[in-house]
Amino acid sequence: MGLVGAPVFVYTQTGIGGNKEEIDTLNEQIAAKKDKVKQLEDSIAAYKRKIEQTQLQSTSLANQMSVLDNHIVQVELDIQATEQKLETLDLEIQALHLSIGDKELTIARQQRIITEFIRTLHEQRNRSMLEVLATYDNFSDFYNQIEYARTIEEDLGKNTRALRIAKEELQTKKTANEERKVAYDALKTELDNKKKDLEGQSFAKENLLAETQSSELKYKTLVTNLKSQYQSIESDITSIEQQVRSKLESQDKIDDTSSLLDGQLAWPSQSRYITAYFHDPSYPYRNVFEHNAIDIRASHGTAIHAAASGYIARARTCQTSSCYAYVMIVHSGGLSTVYGHLSKILVSADQFVTTGDLIGYSGGTPGTVGAGPFVTGPHLHFEVRKNGIPVNPLNYMVKDY
Repeated sequence: MGLVGAPVFVYTQTGIGGNKEEIDTLNEQIAAKKDKVKQLEDSIAAYKRKIEQTQLQSTSLANQMSVLDNHIVQVELDIQATEQKLETLDLEIQALHLSIGDKELTIARQQRIITEFIRTLHEQRNRSMLEVLATYDNFSDFYNQIEYARTIEEDLGKNTRALRIAKEELQTKKTANEERKVAYDALKTELDNKKKDLEGQSFAKENLLAETQSSELKYKTLVTNLKSQYQSIESDITSIEQQVRSKLESQDKIDDTSSLLDGQLAWPSQSRYITAYFHDPSYPYRNVFEHNAIDIRASHGTAIHAAASGYIARARTCQTSSCYAYVMIVHSGGLSTVYGHLSKILVSADQFVTTGDLIGYSGGTPGTVGAGPFVTGPHLHFEVRKNGIPVNPLNYMVKDY
């Protein structure tokens, strides 16, 4: 009798997957996509440098058009890069799906092996010594059978460990798959935003050409008027903040000995998409004025809320599109916030508001009341000032994790 018919069990997981070739092909495609993304990102960086260099040159219509043209190309490349990233994630999800299928097959096979081991051990252990001895013609065969039983027990332990490892790897791959899906959805939203960025940049170019009629003289007049408006608004904000803060301190309504710590300002709108950053080097009109805020994408008429409790220092309403409508709130600790391009304002000077209170609705659509000059699309212009000096709002806002 002996061990001629003894089963052979494989513990390793090599060669198990039936999708290996397809997964390898997908991985090659993923690598090619990532190389393409790297090339596009290098091109984007080059256009950013072009924009910064052009902005250092003297202000002119030709330079401004060059900045806007480079912005348009940069955003177009950004859209291409984002599309490549989406395709890469899609391929990664496909590869993970196939890998998960292979891993589930591995687990099913390991479970069948373990079941067979247990059944064999059970049969061996249920036989009496006399039954076992009667089965064999000589002691050598009997000894081999005992060794075979011991081997089965060892193999059972190995396959049990292999099954545990396979299940852990399966869970890891499933988690990675879910993470890829979440990243895919986020990237689709980002792509939609970038397409809107492109629309805004294209409109800015067309609007500038329409306003200047391609005339360098008209452009210089436009820039002069813009700078004058900008300085007027800055002076207005600075002087009113000082007056209101002094009055509130004298009435013990505000405490400037305390301070709002980093990460304590709420976001003023549901949107978290930033179209222009604080002192953004690629801001289209940086050669006209420094961008002392962040621009948050918000469709026209989006509800805008107070980022922290405080008193309304200024609520500037407008009747024309060239007028800049905004709200300024004075907070404790020398901090103030400014909400610009509002289409409708619901608060008034001296009013106390708490964090999250509705103060108005966003605007910024070119040609609409309160939008102000040189706007490319609906958004919220959000400033944070410390002791009257503009600071980066992101250093004070609640972080998204």
